[in-house]
Amino acid sequence: MNVVKEIQRINEYELSRSDYTESASWHAQYKDTAWIFAGNLPFDLTEGDVICIFSQYGEIMNIELIRDKSTGKSKGFAFLQYEDQRSTVLAVDNLNGSKVLDRTLRVDHSWGPKPRRVKKGDEWVEEPYIPTNNAAPKLIEVKSGGGGSRSERDEKPSDNDDLDAEDPMAAYFRDKKRKKKKKEKHHHRDERKKRRRHRHHDDDDY
Repeated sequence: MNVVKEIQRINEYELSRSDYTESASWHAQYKDTAWIFAGNLPFDLTEGDVICIFSQYGEIMNIELIRDKSTGKSKGFAFLQYEDQRSTVLAVDNLNGSKVLDRTLRVDHSWGPKPRRVKKGDEWVEEPYIPTNNAAPKLIEVKSGGGGSRSERDEKPSDNDDLDAEDPMAAYFRDKKRKKKKKEKHHHRDERKKRRRHRHHDDDDY
């Protein structure tokens, strides 16, 4: 609770300063990390619940909700990584001290989860944490014309038009557009065939 109040005090002090600049803010020392620490979380919250709370300030790429190794239950704190570092400032300023299910959240900047200790042989070795993008939208693989596969995000703009690739209905509307184009293509081909038949008929009359 003391850390929560200290962060709030620093933020209020900075807002009251007439000579305040972004570069002089205490947040500036964390400009190279997009991680935050979220503590005092309700124990019943899942990773999805935590993402719902914190994603209002930016897209979250990774989340590590710390759980008990034996029971799998949440320990009430997590590390989250945003896509944009500026989102961390918004999250810390707005969510630190807020209440979720009667628990006061502690939200602070972080350098990410600590290295994990893994036993190799008779020794314990620290392995650095490697982000897995476990909270980022997954790419949907589609077959390309050449037999390979590519992501829907890599399709030509003409295929996507103004559709959001992350929209669950995007695939439906994309398929509908392709069918419409295919139908129009067949229609134009039939029209060309009719014109050719008419030309041949007119030539026979002469």
